[in-house]
Amino acid sequence: MRIYQPREELRPYVRYYWVLKGDEPFGILTFPIGCPQIIFHKKTPLYIPELDKSQSQFTISGQVNFPAHIQSDGSLEMIVAVFYPHTIGMFIDTLPSAFYNLEISGYDIENRQVNDVVQKIFDCENNKDCIDILEGFLLSKIRPSLNINRIGMSVNRLLRVPSTSINALADKACLSKRQYERVFRETVGMNPKEYARVVQFQKALWMMQRGESNYAGIAAECGYSDQSHFIRNFKELSGYTPEALIKHCAPYSDLFTNPA
Repeated sequence: MRIYQPREELRPYVRYYWVLKGDEPFGILTFPIGCPQIIFHKKTPLYIPELDKSQSQFTISGQVNFPAHIQSDGSLEMIVAVFYPHTIGMFIDTLPSAFYNLEISGYDIENRQVNDVVQKIFDCENNKDCIDILEGFLLSKIRPSLNINRIGMSVNRLLRVPSTSINALADKACLSKRQYERVFRETVGMNPKEYARVVQFQKALWMMQRGESNYAGIAAECGYSDQSHFIRNFKELSGYTPEALIKHCAPYSDLFTNPA
């Protein structure tokens, strides 16, 4: 896998890009990462058993609340743009809530400008040049709004303190709780309480990734009410208890790790 950092103007909106090529079949367990992605498959798309479908050549991957065992048949070349939790809607003119718990074909949003860019990417042989084409499009779509800024501040608050209450987040955003929940869901793609669960889970993964094994300490640091709450939530989002996951694979937090 190769990681590419976005140009400076896009860094408030795009976390990073990654490119992966492979010629051996594989299967891998993935978790809710809290960040939507746009995926370009130049060869065979990945298969997702939990959804009983393969990704499209051009896929928009939304916020999810379940683990998935993705599979490759060994003919793989993919380019992925990973966005911040609250920014993808600005670039595709579609509310992220429309693809909650889904892997949708980007062609289904019927955006001619997007489709033209996608075709240029598939016609381009050099993957770094493909990313440059994508970035040219993304730069043309930057339109910060009050709601994007509000929700961005909320997401950052949750990353720092996952136990922050919805009422406190709504007050900080100068919105009623009902307004805040609607704006958050439309901007991020899931409701704030559910997204906070993903953040707690990802922070727990990050602590385990760094070698922490005191589950009571992890529960307290991540804002769980107790150790049992932590283990129950962890299993719902990963399919494993923390102890069982460590035996299955090395814990890794996509949300709290910034690949260089």
